[in-house]
Amino acid sequence: MNVLVYLIPISLLLGGLGLGAFFWTLRSSQYDDPDGDSHRILDDRWDDAPPED
Repeated sequence: MNVLVYLIPISLLLGGLGLGAFFWTLRSSQYDDPDGDSHRILDDRWDDAPPED
């Protein structure tokens, strides 16, 4: 049971770090392209195949 004294604060710290990283990505506008993927999937410029001449 003494190990819980160490594990609970460590898990709360790691959870807080993960939550802080998530809010940081929200504030840095990393999720602000909702239509981009739907347009890129139909565009041939992003294919891995070499361009045809």
